[in-house]
Amino acid sequence: MTFLARMSRRRQIAYGILVVYLAGLIVLSVIYGIHTHKNNSFNIVSPYHVTTWVHLVGPLNLNKGVLYLLMTAALTIGILWWVARRMEMRPNRVQTAVEWGYDLAKRLTNDSMDEQMGRKWFPLVFALFVFVLVTNLLGYIPLPVNTADKIHLGGVGFPSFQIYAADTNVALPLVLAFGVFIAYNVEGFRHHGFRGYLKTLVPAGLGGGMLLFLYPLEIVSHFLRLLSLTIRLWANLLAGHLLIDFMAGDMAVLLGLPAIGWFTLPLGVAIYLFECVLIAGLQAFIFAILTAIYLGGAVGSH
Repeated sequence: MTFLARMSRRRQIAYGILVVYLAGLIVLSVIYGIHTHKNNSFNIVSPYHVTTWVHLVGPLNLNKGVLYLLMTAALTIGILWWVARRMEMRPNRVQTAVEWGYDLAKRLTNDSMDEQMGRKWFPLVFALFVFVLVTNLLGYIPLPVNTADKIHLGGVGFPSFQIYAADTNVALPLVLAFGVFIAYNVEGFRHHGFRGYLKTLVPAGLGGGMLLFLYPLEIVSHFLRLLSLTIRLWANLLAGHLLIDFMAGDMAVLLGLPAIGWFTLPLGVAIYLFECVLIAGLQAFIFAILTAIYLGGAVGSH
């Protein structure tokens, strides 16, 4: 019995991948050499610029971000409608995933506010969780949407494939965060009244000169919530996509060294899996739980 025959199937596959990887690295190094040259014409962030494809009317345009928003909305509504029409006692995988997300959003809401308020605001928390999650996951599917760097075949330019998420454009996280900001402040004013809500911004019983110091800080902190919700979602998704692109080939283009792209490709795949499996869901969870916390905190008091 040969050495390879004694190996398990999984180990044979692993060794096969390693051999192909090393062989590819050697071949690329021999063909293209190991000398680098800086590529000044390549811009790693250009594929993330939102370029107008079609001008519709007034300020409305069709671009990459709008396309991904429409796809996210269609997928979200389609999945939930499909599950609602096919509810079973023994759920399939899609129904199980939706029910898990529903239960998670329900717990987040109930842990942050009372039962009556939870029934009122649960739809918002759940909708934000599902929307951000679908947006993030959709962003890891390569699609031909990169009109900045086209592929030319037969003299015709076609958009190249790219991983892109709608929330890698800061406008979408900002709009979502601004909606949350308005919602919890309106709820706070409605519950406490104007003066009562302002009083809840600082600990009860505090007076004197400390109020002049703490009130401006608390007001600034509420606007920082708006920025933190926006930047946390936007920066994490954009940084992850850029890092995947960089390791999967952009560094090789920048350096003019094809072999380095083959060398860093496994790291790019590892980062891709980490982002897709963990970061996409984690950022949706964080956005939803902070929404519930801010809403619950608006009706509470220090």
